[in-house]
Amino acid sequence: MRLRSRSASWLATLIGAAALCGAAASALAADPPPLVPAIVGAPSGEHHPGKLVWADLVTPDVAAAERFYGGLLGWSFSELHLRRVPYVIAMLDGAPVAGIVGRPMPSGERRQPAWLPFFAVASADQTAQSAVAGGGKVLSGPHEYRGRGVQAVLLDPQGAAFAVVQSSEGDPEDVLAPEGGWIWCSLVTGDARADAAFYQSLFGYQIYDATESGDEGEHVILASDDYARASVNSAPGEASRRHPHWLPYVRVLDARAAVSKAAGLGGRVLVEPHQDRHGGYSAVIADPQGAPLGLLEWTQAQGMEATGQTEATP
Repeated sequence: MRLRSRSASWLATLIGAAALCGAAASALAADPPPLVPAIVGAPSGEHHPGKLVWADLVTPDVAAAERFYGGLLGWSFSELHLRRVPYVIAMLDGAPVAGIVGRPMPSGERRQPAWLPFFAVASADQTAQSAVAGGGKVLSGPHEYRGRGVQAVLLDPQGAAFAVVQSSEGDPEDVLAPEGGWIWCSLVTGDARADAAFYQSLFGYQIYDATESGDEGEHVILASDDYARASVNSAPGEASRRHPHWLPYVRVLDARAAVSKAAGLGGRVLVEPHQDRHGGYSAVIADPQGAPLGLLEWTQAQGMEATGQTEATP
């Protein structure tokens, strides 16, 4: 459930991703849509601060992204007609799961397509203020969108981009994510403990040390409501000088089969499937435009243990 040292070779592809995500979010906010779908298919009444509930992909080729993710994850797509920015909603079994933002990549700029994770909060305004007080920055917002709620795009003190959403319809339930849904998020950064403390102050996380003997760097699990939500990992060796970044993961039933399918659809394998401590397999791929994405194989039994049916221990 975390990135290991073997992932260091691809970290350079994410340099400039924070600036790209902020610019795309600003472009969307400059032309607020009359209606943006909620992050839940129906009002839930649930609120889970710190839970990964959404992600936006910033990419230069929306149509290519639809082909790739539709083929890989079974997503369907619905276009929102905005004047300035192409924006598509991805659907999983009829429920909204992600957004795809179209933005050109100017030649000569060190920017790559990237996924921007959104974490649930009770108040986007208060979270943005707390982020600034803790040494972070506001890239965009908070902005209110009818039908969705209030969103903001932020930078943590070490420069990793993330977003928060104060959902007007509530958050997704705390159940095991369906196949093709968001299940995990991993932060690679220069100082794992300092960043973990920053996110603890924002989301009220409980923190668990998951560092094992022989690990290169530190690994910290972030949990809330007794559910493991994310990990913070210190980048090993020379990779520690790369730009800090978040990497969201989708749930798959067979990581090796998913990696093979991704390659067949024009993607690349950045980290080969490897077994984690829970007995499942995880991998990291890049879509044809270069945006990294994590794949996490997870069974129902593993999901119950990891999501806190017992305890949120790593």
